[in-house]
Amino acid sequence: MFRLMALSLLPPQPPRNTESLRDLKLYFCQVWILVRALGGLLKFLGRRRIGVELEDYNVSVPILGFKKFVLTHLVSIDQDTYSVLQIFKSESHPSVYKVASGLKEGLSLFGILNRCHCKWGQKLLRLWFTRPTHDLGELNSRLDVIQFFLLPQNLDMAQMLHRLLGHIKNVPLILKRMKLSHTKVSDWQVLYKTVYSALGLRDACRSLPQSIQLFQDIAQEFSDDLHHIASLIGKVVDFEGSLAENRFTVLPNIDPEIDEKKRRLMGLPSFLTEVARKELENLDSRIPSCSVIYIPLIGFLLCIPRLPFMVEASDFEIEGLDFMFLSEEKLHYRSARTKELDALLGDLHCDIRDQETLLMYQLQCQVLARAAVLTRVLDLASRLDVLLALASAARDYGYSRPRYSPQLLGVRILNGRHPLMELCARTFVPNSAECGRDKGRIKVITGPNSSGKSIYLKQVGLITFMALVGSFVPAEEAEIGAVDAIFTRIHSCESISLGLSTFMIDLNQVAKAVNNATKQSLVLIDEFGKGTNTVDGLALLAAVLRHWLALGPMCPHIFVATNFLSLVQLQLLPQGPLVQYLGLAKGFRAGSREIDDTLSPCISFKTMETCEDGDDLVFFYQVCEGIANASHASYTAAQAGLPGNLIARGKEVSDLIRSGKPIKPVKELLKEKQMENCQTLVDKFLKLDLEDPNLDLDIFMSQEVLPAATGIL
Repeated sequence: MFRLMALSLLPPQPPRNTESLRDLKLYFCQVWILVRALGGLLKFLGRRRIGVELEDYNVSVPILGFKKFVLTHLVSIDQDTYSVLQIFKSESHPSVYKVASGLKEGLSLFGILNRCHCKWGQKLLRLWFTRPTHDLGELNSRLDVIQFFLLPQNLDMAQMLHRLLGHIKNVPLILKRMKLSHTKVSDWQVLYKTVYSALGLRDACRSLPQSIQLFQDIAQEFSDDLHHIASLIGKVVDFEGSLAENRFTVLPNIDPEIDEKKRRLMGLPSFLTEVARKELENLDSRIPSCSVIYIPLIGFLLCIPRLPFMVEASDFEIEGLDFMFLSEEKLHYRSARTKELDALLGDLHCDIRDQETLLMYQLQCQVLARAAVLTRVLDLASRLDVLLALASAARDYGYSRPRYSPQLLGVRILNGRHPLMELCARTFVPNSAECGRDKGRIKVITGPNSSGKSIYLKQVGLITFMALVGSFVPAEEAEIGAVDAIFTRIHSCESISLGLSTFMIDLNQVAKAVNNATKQSLVLIDEFGKGTNTVDGLALLAAVLRHWLALGPMCPHIFVATNFLSLVQLQLLPQGPLVQYLGLAKGFRAGSREIDDTLSPCISFKTMETCEDGDDLVFFYQVCEGIANASHASYTAAQAGLPGNLIARGKEVSDLIRSGKPIKPVKELLKEKQMENCQTLVDKFLKLDLEDPNLDLDIFMSQEVLPAATGIL
């Protein structure tokens, strides 16, 4: 049986404006493509279905139903973005027993927010992370539940619900085993706890405000079928006996026939002892003892010890007894009395198992008939588990509720924080971000190395992402507009299997943003162009920004972090109504890093605030208006441990390049090199043998002395 999921890219209804014949043709073309795709899917399933070769060719694929899956509300995020923002991060398990196959979640957004107590809650949280949405109804319904559990008076209720959710187990696997009649004893225990926990969730949610849709759904859809299932399992299944015998057993007073047979089975030891005593009276006097035993599937047997004279198989024959087998120096026979017991009592053990198996099958049928409510329990319980986990994280980390404004193109974040970095740093400086409206669509962020530009970009991306999955966000306030995609060029995901250079990978990421970003997209670019020649990289970055600026109102919301200060100094961005560099040139003041108000709001420049204290550079990690006047690479190099003479030489060469002056070798190094060349020439003269008749001084002077002298002079 298959449940088909149809991917629908169609509008809910034909376009109302029938004057546009082109739109109407396009709609019916999409309908035609969808029907063909579904027909191909049905044909594929019909051929690949298990057991299809045993069926008649006229038998069609059994379809339980169609589920519509709409892509219009999903936010597009590629795998590179998930990686660079550390939304997911798999690491090898530290246990030596799981090195080969075991993976665990590393420091990631999913890792710090995953506080789910049931397996299906974790799966749903991961699903939400892979399918961010801008469906405001869905997002606000999630936030309403989180906000409810964040109230101090609801903390105890949240903890109680989380404890109950810990007993919600893998119900689909149990139902699958029931269909195949492979149910284990532990499955009945798990199902019993799951159902009773679901009833506890229902009773708790009935006491909560029914204005919240999730509470209302749980209160209504967790029907009395759950109570019926729990009651049946509790009244029928003997959990202690099942664990002891490692099979399904039923409680007393369920089936009188089973109870009677169990009573007989329990009384067999004393009864068989009496039978054995009577059998011994009829046996040879040389036989000291005997016993009557019961073996399932074989029946009742007379067991006597092997005597010394019983050597050959012929010695085992005893008159009136049928020899069966020898085991552990004991001979087993059938006698008239044991045959009579077989006829009278039968195979009690197997009969009991068969009848209990029949009861188990009937109980399974009762459960499977109510499988729909169990599936719904799992859906709603996993949703509640995810929202309780997000509420717990929001409470511990001090997150706030975001607002959604469809009319806002862009995002507005007040005192936002990086959700991962704030857990690793001793102190974290919050920063605000705003784009759209009169704040400009392109933010060019400059600043020294290690001043926090990359963290700022990731912070904006993560806060936007968290809001789009229905979570509270690490900010005082956050207003999220219509965002349909998040593109990034922050980190190069290198791999030998790709067969691409680092710069080619960077170009692919930027090309994806250039070709697919819309006016509702968020684009984060960090240090693009550094993987090639400085001039070429700067030109490419300027060309990409000029392309987006030329789009006007269709320009995406872009945050660019760069150390290419020449982007502004050389006026590589277009002048005119979009960017007024005349005002920029007048307004910039060294030290204050301020920009004149005449700069167009379509593009704005920000920098990371720093302060020079002698030879030291103090980072404030605060974003402010302006442009950095230097990258301070020498300070970063000193922090990395490079020798001081190398750093000083680097600063000297950098200053000469900026001023357009020629670069001269260092005098000390030049003098040291001259001394080495002189010493080499002297050594050659000292090794010269003037008495050698084969010595040619002209050749020696031309090939040895003159080249060395050129290096000295």
